[in-house]
Amino acid sequence: MKQILVIHLNEGDETTTLSFLGQQVQLRRMGCGGNVERARTLIHMFDGTVAAIGLEGLPAELHLGHARRAHELGGSLPDEAKQTPVVDGAGIRDGLERWGIILAERTHPGLFGQKRVLMVPGLNHEGLAQALGRRASALRYADPEMFFALPAVPGVGSQQSLEQVAGPTLDRLQEAPFRLLSAQPGQPHVHRDESPFRWADVLAGDIGAIRRYAPAKLPKKIVVAEHADDADEADLRGRGVSVLVTLMPPVTEVSETHRQERQGREETEFSAKNLGALGGLGGEQLGRHSAATMEALLVALRPDPNAPLNEDTYLDLMADIQWTPTVRYLQPEEAGINKFAFAIHPLDISFLHAYKPIRWTRYLPDALVENVAAYFPPLYVGKITGGVSPTTGQRIEGYLISLGATPRQMMKHNAKLTYKRLNQSAKIAERKGARIMGLGAFTSVVGDAGITVAHEADIAITSGNSLTVAATLEAAKQAVQHMGVTDLTKGKAMIIGATGSIGSVCARLLAQAVRDVVLVSIEPEKLIELKRTIQRETPGCEVVIATKADELVGECDLIVTATSAFGQRIVNITRCKPGAVVCDVARPPDISAAEAALRPDVLVIESGEVRIPGDVEVGYNIGLPPKTVYACLAETALLAMEGKFEDYTLGRNITMERVKEIYRLFKKHGFQLAGLRSFGKFISDEDFAAKRALAAELLADRERFAQLQAETGAKLASMPRTSKGVSAKKGNGVRWGVLGAAVGAAALGAFWRLAHKK
Repeated sequence: MKQILVIHLNEGDETTTLSFLGQQVQLRRMGCGGNVERARTLIHMFDGTVAAIGLEGLPAELHLGHARRAHELGGSLPDEAKQTPVVDGAGIRDGLERWGIILAERTHPGLFGQKRVLMVPGLNHEGLAQALGRRASALRYADPEMFFALPAVPGVGSQQSLEQVAGPTLDRLQEAPFRLLSAQPGQPHVHRDESPFRWADVLAGDIGAIRRYAPAKLPKKIVVAEHADDADEADLRGRGVSVLVTLMPPVTEVSETHRQERQGREETEFSAKNLGALGGLGGEQLGRHSAATMEALLVALRPDPNAPLNEDTYLDLMADIQWTPTVRYLQPEEAGINKFAFAIHPLDISFLHAYKPIRWTRYLPDALVENVAAYFPPLYVGKITGGVSPTTGQRIEGYLISLGATPRQMMKHNAKLTYKRLNQSAKIAERKGARIMGLGAFTSVVGDAGITVAHEADIAITSGNSLTVAATLEAAKQAVQHMGVTDLTKGKAMIIGATGSIGSVCARLLAQAVRDVVLVSIEPEKLIELKRTIQRETPGCEVVIATKADELVGECDLIVTATSAFGQRIVNITRCKPGAVVCDVARPPDISAAEAALRPDVLVIESGEVRIPGDVEVGYNIGLPPKTVYACLAETALLAMEGKFEDYTLGRNITMERVKEIYRLFKKHGFQLAGLRSFGKFISDEDFAAKRALAAELLADRERFAQLQAETGAKLASMPRTSKGVSAKKGNGVRWGVLGAAVGAAALGAFWRLAHKK
């Protein structure tokens, strides 16, 4: 059996037997107490008697960025041995750390995406810094604070300043004691600035340095270290760290005493916490051995003992290691949660006035506030918690990210502005750990309905329109039945906005159920194509197409509106037949409460809202009752619950297969349609009964109905033509000049600073 010696900075002498690459190796760890003369003595003592010697925490060379310096004392240690190779981990550390980050993200996609990374330290971790830097939104170095106790000021420790300061930093560290270069757990002699640690999402580097210099509380942080042991894990768990990642390959200890002790301890912890099913919590073996130990193992076990210890040899040896870095969730309540995000925006100016940080804007002209808000950066505004599948037990968590633009502003500006804001939103979502983001309301209408955003985002994107269609049709079916229609095949349905992404699929599915449909759109050529599609899919279906709804709306039992129109009258409700149901899918709605009030016999409902299973809390007012969300949001949550992290509903051609599939998942995971609502209020059985009774009276008395239509028609004519809550009249045309521009810039600046505090 081959033997290796690892000399470390602390005290103690420990011998274990390891199984690695199919062979058993005896590992002896001996401490030098940080005394370089003691290290030299040990090297001389074991030279020629062991296959390799590893120097743990005793680096021969220092590197930071592209700068390299030999350490005055450490650089001389490898030459003390005349027969046995002496290594310090530098030969494999960068390669294994780069490869380890890739492997960790394969098993836990998005783990490091768009995170803020603090290298603790960056010294001798160039590979780790490079690998994380490719995925991070920002990367900083704690080296100035760690080694020189410098305050955290702008520019100090930034990635941009690295090359300018790397050389001078290493010049100062060439003679530094090993215990400063390789910090051990404990209290620092001089307090370090804690703000960089609070700023970061990921702390990466040496476990000893992280434990020594990081604050006592590290909630929600991810710690990435070369190696860690049970004491390290317990310490980080106590600080609130969410995830611990060790990058060195786990090595099996076969020494009987250690094996039994560790196995007993891990089984006790596992049994007590019952955490093995929570994504590796307590169940995976940590990478407990340093890069110095791993390099010594590889040197000892290399097939050709005469092979040079260079990069090519090490690459061949590393390729033989079959391992996945350990990703261990330390907090039970945070493990096993699939995360999603959802992009929202203010439906109108009142939503901006209601948002507490900028509530003062209600004292400014609405037009100014709305114009300026369109340029606001996206902002995380709240969390959705408590969702859990009753079928699989899968838990979910969502993040609400709001743009500042109202629908009118989105339609006014070039689609590229909305794309830019949604790409920024996707980065925020990724940093939060979300693996899919849904597009709410007009964010899924503008431009190509999510295709461009999905192409540029690193996480999955869905418009949510598949479940919107399914929920709308389910809500419409229930509403029509509540109004007394028992046989849908004998009715007639109208779809306004029929050539849109939602309207076209609604039309095709309604045609299969009702078989007598009226398609209304301002795009006549698309109407012709849609009619042919429906007639091909549903032979015998009666299809009428029109560019305006008014002449045909009186024949229809169900009207579905799904338009993106502004300042227009989408449907003349006074012409509806008694007892008709209008399902308003659009957000903001196409029909106003004042218009609906003219015909109390007509039922105007919102599209199907959804209840997510579990004790759900929505941490932001999205304009719906508690525990209730829009169907497009529910689709995003449902895909996360299913673990289906892929671009799902994109573009304007929603497939019926996707609608049917999402509805099956809806049923599988126990999602439910919320109660039917009309203008924010749930519709009671008494409400349905009153509308049915009035509709029956009007159907029985045609003269009375004609009189009602004439009276309500006159009232409607006096109302401004609106849709989406916007009047057809143009704005007041006030030019705000210098003062308005200054106020707008101040508002934008204030909101920008607020957004970047998060």
